[in-house]
Amino acid sequence: MNKKRLPVCVTMVCMSLFCACTQVPSLSLSGLNPASFKAEKDGQQTALFILKNDQGMEVCVTNFGGRVVSIMVPDKAGTLRDVVLGFDNVNDYMQIPSDFGASIGRYANRIDQGRFTLEGTDYELPKNNFGHCLHGGPNGWQYKVYEMENLTRESVTLVMHSPDGDESFPGNVTARVTYTVTPDNALEIAYQATTDKPTVINMTNHSYFNLSGNPANSILDHILYVNAQYFTPVGRTLIPTGQMAPVAGTPMDFTVPEAIGKDIDSTGHEQISFGNGFDHNWVLDTRGDRNVVAATLISPVSGIKLDVYTGEPGLQVYSGNFLDGTVTGKKGIVYQKRAAVCLETQHYPDSPNRSEWPSTALRPGETYTSHCTYKFSTITN
Repeated sequence: MNKKRLPVCVTMVCMSLFCACTQVPSLSLSGLNPASFKAEKDGQQTALFILKNDQGMEVCVTNFGGRVVSIMVPDKAGTLRDVVLGFDNVNDYMQIPSDFGASIGRYANRIDQGRFTLEGTDYELPKNNFGHCLHGGPNGWQYKVYEMENLTRESVTLVMHSPDGDESFPGNVTARVTYTVTPDNALEIAYQATTDKPTVINMTNHSYFNLSGNPANSILDHILYVNAQYFTPVGRTLIPTGQMAPVAGTPMDFTVPEAIGKDIDSTGHEQISFGNGFDHNWVLDTRGDRNVVAATLISPVSGIKLDVYTGEPGLQVYSGNFLDGTVTGKKGIVYQKRAAVCLETQHYPDSPNRSEWPSTALRPGETYTSHCTYKFSTITN
């Protein structure tokens, strides 16, 4: 061998090895492989976006459904834990019906019998939940691909172009959701939408939280505070009755922090029986002030604390009542009943049929905006 050519050969081999390595996507801190989120649906490409701050917090988002796939935050010992449920590949999100982490649209929560009237026109929507329209219908935005518009280390903006008649909703709507990881370990979610025809819109994030970091545990020991003295009672099919009832003296009272499991099986209480636990809208006392805590959730096991801030008038608390052990999520963990709790900032359910409640109507020339902050910290006791 020509010794003068040896360094060149070694260099070429090293370069080849380097190139091969750089083509292999690195795993997220939560163990997700970006390659497992590459697919095509309806001619659009899906992907995984990894957001980070300088404190070590990491949030993974996929543009399929605009979903939060993982949130890694430190526990009281400083160990990073993934605190949301989900799947470790996009195919499961596509094939297994779920709302895990989704950006819900056009209308979060339920619309009675899938019907509403807006400016004299009657609309009939798909019925996918007890004869009602839930979360925008069976083909809501959580099952569609958002377009990635902007990506930085800390933030991603996703866009949904929803045509007139999408799930029978009126108007061509362009909606944006921006996920931002802040320096103080918060996930900020900002929504915007415009339309060319009067319509209704009510977006939310549907992350399933288990702050213990292990969804094999239930959330019954999680401590919950909700800044609300009233909630909106529902009938047997979970449509609001139109009343606003006081939480005092009921299992719905979280004005003083309580364990979620304390009264969750009070089947003698009509509302608990109807919801199979908590699946209700609380009327927030925050008056739209995003600097006032709307809700707080704490895991006594991990010491992780979640404070929720929003300008929305309502908060849907859903205690994972319909998880039933038939779905296997990340790390091969089977999701049992009450493996998580959702804290969905929103307008009230069925608002299009309740003129006395804050309106969800959006008209041409207007811009819908909504904001939610999930801020994480730890407690030592």
